[in-house]
Amino acid sequence: QVQLVESGGGLVQPGGSLRLSCAASTTIFGIKVMGWYRQAPGKERELVATIRGTTSPFYADSAKGRFTISRDNAKNTVYLQMNSLKPEDTAIYYCYVNTIFSENYWGQGTQVTVSS
Repeated sequence: QVQLVESGGGLVQPGGSLRLSCAASTTIFGIKVMGWYRQAPGKERELVATIRGTTSPFYADSAKGRFTISRDNAKNTVYLQMNSLKPEDTAIYYCYVNTIFSENYWGQGTQVTVSS
């Protein structure tokens, strides 16, 4: 059963924007943290941004000032608005959920390609 459904990836030119969405299944209880990681070819998976509740975001240095993470608890959904995209943002982006029961869930990944 797919428990995290991601959408919004694609191909965009440098300087462009994309918005990623990730909807968590209602079968996941006690969601504490939602967030996004990414993995570029030949590199390890790295944190992009996380949010605890709806008002406590954390950003990797690479995302600060360009990306905004937000969360709609009523919809169990987390968003990542990405602006001023650069070629080095090209990666597979993975949704992440952590619960109060110390369970971790990962999405299947969505490809983001920044290229002219």
